[in-house]
Formats: sequence, structure tokens, C-alpha cells
Amino acid sequence: MVRQERAEATRNAVLSAAAEIFARDGYAAANLGVIIDKSGVTKGSLYFHFASKEDLARGVIDEGVRRMEVACAPLTDLRDPALEVMIGLSYLVTDIASEDPIVGAMFRLHHEIGDHRGTGKNVVDTWRERQIALTQRGQAEGDLGADADPVDIGTFVFETLFGVRVVAHATGTLDELPARLERAWHFMLPALVDPSKVDYFRQFAVRRSRR
Repeated sequence: MVRQERAEATRNAVLSAAAEIFARDGYAAANLGVIIDKSGVTKGSLYFHFASKEDLARGVIDEGVRRMEVACAPLTDLRDPALEVMIGLSYLVTDIASEDPIVGAMFRLHHEIGDHRGTGKNVVDTWRERQIALTQRGQAEGDLGADADPVDIGTFVFETLFGVRVVAHATGTLDELPARLERAWHFMLPALVDPSKVDYFRQFAVRRSRR
């Protein structure tokens, strides 16, 4: 048991150090020697857990996804209106990524490695499917247009929000993400909801952005 706990502590130390270096320097420029020094473990300990820099990066992605899912679960499980959940999640993910270095590194590594997956499947597919499920619930609740294909609506919303994040990463303007999300919702909502509800959901997005 003690050996297992020690191994887990070593792995966590490596992941934390790697996330900081990957977030700061990017995948290509990140140096394993620097990560070893930062983590305070031996080279052998790092390679015991991760066979290569790519393996380590995918480990950071896995842990970042896990942490994000845990943080988002309470909002996802609430029976609040689905469109409010969709808006809230878009900001919550941004909050988590700015507060948790491993989640922040996960997003950068997604873009830089290029296949948007950790050691398993492409997690972007999972996030898109969740958006579609929320869209279907939003239609059933009467907040999202019932005459449109929920797959089309959910995919459109997801691609727009994900694109906002990609551009922020690419231009080094992550600090502007809340304002950009607010703007994205401002222009998307008239295409998604009845005109009588646009102002309410716009104000909801503004309040969540400035919380």
C-alpha cells in the first residue's frame, strides 16, 4: 500500500510539472529534462510511468479531461433549463482551465498534438455528443427551436464555442475568453430561440460572463 501511494505521488508530481511546462513552452519545445527537474523525480521514475514525451502529454490530457469532467458534473446533473446549462458550461470550462494548470495544459496539448485525444478516443466527439443531448432537452423544454435537427444545432453551437477557444489559444488571448464567449452567445441566441426569449438568455449569458 505504501509503495502504491508513493508511485501515485510520483506520477502526480510528474503530471503537475509536465502540465506547467507544456502550458508554458508548448509540446514541441517542452524538454523532458526540465520536467524531471521541475517534478523532483528521477529520470527512471518518469520513464517508469511514461515511456515518452508523447505518452506523458497524453497522460496530462487524460488527467485534464478527468478533472474537467468532475468539475462540470454538478452543473450537468442539475435539472436547470438545458440552454442555461449549455451557457453555464461554456463559462465554467473557461474558469476551470484558467484555475487548474493541468486542465489548461490539456486544451493546449489537444491543439498542438492535433488528434484531440489522450490515451483513449477523441474526447471532442464526447463533448459534441453532450452538446447535442442538451440541445435535445432544450427542444423538449421549448427553449430551442423544435423544427431544427438537434444534431445540427448542437454541432453548430459546439463548433462555434470550440472555435472561440482555438482562436484564443492560437493568438495568446485566453484572458479575453469570457468576453468572447459573451459575444458568441449574443450573436448565436437569435438563431436558436424564440425572439421573445432572446433578451432573457442574452442577459443570462452576460451575468454568467461577469460573475
